[in-house]
Amino acid sequence: MNGSIQITEAALASLIGLTAHEIPGVVGMAPSNLKEGLSRVLGRANVSDGVVISRDGAKYVADLYVVVAYGVSIPTVARNIVERVEHTVKTQAGIDLSAARVHAVGVQRV
Repeated sequence: MNGSIQITEAALASLIGLTAHEIPGVVGMAPSNLKEGLSRVLGRANVSDGVVISRDGAKYVADLYVVVAYGVSIPTVARNIVERVEHTVKTQAGIDLSAARVHAVGVQRV
């Protein structure tokens, strides 16, 4: 069988966003830019909101913009996000990330 599988950046961002939402201490994702913020205000939120995928040579870099729960250890939550995202992307998409960077952009009481 001579076929190939291509995973789009949008699919990768969705997978990463869903994975990040599963981490205890993550309240939600934050808009990474003005356009995304306007879409959210207009009611068009997406599971990939708060995830920006870019290229680093042949590999991908994932930037995640998260809001964490008040009272949690932000470094611990960030480390858990990175570990889970890297594992999930590797096992479910067969992709090694060059980096997964977490940006804690807000804290919220839950």
